[in-house]
Amino acid sequence: MEDTGKNNVQGAGYALAAMGVYATHDVIIKTLGAHYTAFQIVFFAALLSFPLVTLILVRDRSGGNLRPVHPWWTGLRTGCAVITGTSAFYAFSVLPLAQTYALLFATPLLVTVFSVPILGEKVHARRWAAVIVGLAGVLIVLRPGGDTQLGLGHLAGIVSALTASLAAVTVRKIARDERPVVLLLFPLLGNFIAMACVMPFVYVPVPIGHLGLWAIVACMGLVGAFLQIRAYSTGEAVIVAPMQYSQIIWATAYGFLLFGETPDRFTLLGAAVIIGSGIYIVLRERSRPGSLQPVMGADGRAQTLAPRPSVLRRALNWH
Repeated sequence: MEDTGKNNVQGAGYALAAMGVYATHDVIIKTLGAHYTAFQIVFFAALLSFPLVTLILVRDRSGGNLRPVHPWWTGLRTGCAVITGTSAFYAFSVLPLAQTYALLFATPLLVTVFSVPILGEKVHARRWAAVIVGLAGVLIVLRPGGDTQLGLGHLAGIVSALTASLAAVTVRKIARDERPVVLLLFPLLGNFIAMACVMPFVYVPVPIGHLGLWAIVACMGLVGAFLQIRAYSTGEAVIVAPMQYSQIIWATAYGFLLFGETPDRFTLLGAAVIIGSGIYIVLRERSRPGSLQPVMGADGRAQTLAPRPSVLRRALNWH
């Protein structure tokens, strides 16, 4: 029991570190968003991710080619990755950090919704109730008809949560059949090609210093994924998974210190409701490993350009 407790503490520590890295990653995205469109941010983030991902691909020893076993599902996931990255980066650029995270925290709840038609999961009444309560928390954050004027940033945050959750469930459906290199490469290529088509219309010259920020974004995505792998390899998933919600603390601190943002009571209340619902679902699914995985498949932040930890672990042959 002592070893398990120690491992859980270490696992939670790794997860908290991963969330801190991801939050810092998103602060840089917000900083770049003051100068560039989300399309250009995604383009350069994808471009500078290629050298790092190439090193990962070189380590792959599995046989086969790069043709997807499930081309339609792979195409759907790639399309979701493109929409998720662009929407999330835009939301971070124009909304307060804490508010953006509160919207993105709906992702695990939506994973539950999509797992029913796509994975054929059976979701019982209590879990549905938790999903409904969590989505009500999203309405508290948005408070339509209240003081906050809803804009494209709010829509982008919601769209990002929707497509990130759909991508997470899709990965669960096809991961056993697809090579890790396919799961890694196609979303990256999709982002790069789609954004390259838009570049002639939105490109703004980039100074060397900003390219350095983009390089840091690419590195942080991988570092965060490595730390998450370590977290889930060390501690129990039911302990590690809720650590994703620590990002609201980072967001509040970064927002206040760097951008002069102070989350209002509705954002904090809505975030608390969403987080409570997410943790309840994880605890409810503790005894059902097959169902817990999709809930954890989408961390609170939106999936952008970093490889998913589960895919990265397979690509590197880690156990």
